[in-house]
Amino acid sequence: MSLFKSVATVGGYTTVSRVLGFVRDQLVAFTLGTGGVAEAFFIAQRIPNLFRTLFAEGAFNSAFVPLFAKRVEGDGIESAHSFAHDVFSALLAWMVVFTSLAMIAMPWLIYIIAPGFRGSPDKIALATNLTIICFPYLLFMSLTALQGGVLNSLHKFTAAAAAPILLNLVMISSNIVAWYFGTGNSATTGYIFAYGVSLSGVAQFLLLAIACRRAGLSFWPRWPKLTQDVKQVAKRSVPGIISGGIMQINLLIATMIATGLDRAVANLYYAERLYQLPLGIIGVAIGVVLLPTLSRKLRSGDDQGANDASNRGLELSLFLTLPAAAALMTIAAPILHTVFEHGAFHYSDTLAVAPAVAAFASGLPAFALTKVFQPGFYAREDTATPMRFSIISVVVNICASLLLSRFFGHIGIAMATSIAAWTNAILLGLRLRQLDHFHFDARSRKRLPLIIFSSLFMAGVLVSTTWLLRGSFTEDSYFVHSVWGLVLVVGAGIVSYFAIAQAIGAFKISELKAAMKR
Repeated sequence: MSLFKSVATVGGYTTVSRVLGFVRDQLVAFTLGTGGVAEAFFIAQRIPNLFRTLFAEGAFNSAFVPLFAKRVEGDGIESAHSFAHDVFSALLAWMVVFTSLAMIAMPWLIYIIAPGFRGSPDKIALATNLTIICFPYLLFMSLTALQGGVLNSLHKFTAAAAAPILLNLVMISSNIVAWYFGTGNSATTGYIFAYGVSLSGVAQFLLLAIACRRAGLSFWPRWPKLTQDVKQVAKRSVPGIISGGIMQINLLIATMIATGLDRAVANLYYAERLYQLPLGIIGVAIGVVLLPTLSRKLRSGDDQGANDASNRGLELSLFLTLPAAAALMTIAAPILHTVFEHGAFHYSDTLAVAPAVAAFASGLPAFALTKVFQPGFYAREDTATPMRFSIISVVVNICASLLLSRFFGHIGIAMATSIAAWTNAILLGLRLRQLDHFHFDARSRKRLPLIIFSSLFMAGVLVSTTWLLRGSFTEDSYFVHSVWGLVLVVGAGIVSYFAIAQAIGAFKISELKAAMKR
């Protein structure tokens, strides 16, 4: 399966998931808006999501996948299965202990995660209870991440890419339940949503368990053994935990600082959800596919093939993320007005969230580049270098957040997150170049400036079209009128981007079609 086709598989399912996630967030915004219950729930789901990224996705993408891929290539599928089963059992035991201790300690832990809530006893009590309910999600998603790593290493990307769809379906159902019982913007709705988060973790785990069984790689709980292989994964996971989850770490820092600002947690949440739509579809998909691809090419001694794969991943990533960033920076307000501005989410909320979307969007290409560059280290079993750069970017994020939030509030926190993302991406790229593990080939050197020009051209079209249709996005405009206006604006942007890209040779549509056929 070609890199483009694999990315399209992951990206396709991720697109469905993100679109459903958009619907989910619309319903949450309609029901909870940006008030205290919304902020308590956003904190509650942020914590298990953080640890999921750190312990599961970050650790196993960086440590487990290359070792499993090596076993598949060198020793065969049976040896790889035995290795994965040992890791599965050890991970299960560790996560049961960690999850239990975290739930017990939550009344104290919440003061660290949400220091700004200390002045509001009701809000901090609600956040504590909701986080305890959400926390089992971490256990099931950690095991799901391992199963997904196994399937991705075997180039079976479908089930792992489709699993997040279940999260959004369950949360949409939770909104329907809240609507049916008429709980509205109340703590009861927060509890319904929290139980939905945990239930979605169980659903995703079961889906991946079935997929693994069909692939002949079932995993059942057994007494954990600290074998040499398990110790090796654990040792390599420590730096991977930091570097693989750097975005979540930065977002957590942003959330911690935001708890001290009025409505900042909710404002940043909605802004984050908007800019993570293209990131999840493009950047994450490329990162998921690129790591096992590079691992196998390097295992077979194909260094040139590995560099080619990295260049094509970078090319495709920027071809899609640069225009997405340009769009979010220019038409954030019309998007928010059309998508979220209903029910408990007001016009004033749109004006507060839009600048944060633009600030986050400025770092979108950097987040995508990180997903392209990190596999270049992980595939060579080097997790320490990305960890060091991640620590540097976290320090940058903390300092910039504390400074900029004093002048720009929650917008400054979003700006700091993007600055940290660019710091991390630049350091990763320079180090890969220094080690001669990556260099721009002739095709990338020619096309990247053309992609940048095409994105700027599209941004101009978006600004002009939005101005012409500005009546569609006023506070008193009808929903249908706003939707029609947004469709025209986005349509003009898409057509202009692909037209100019095709005309100047930034990317050929025929090449995309050919790559998909391969």
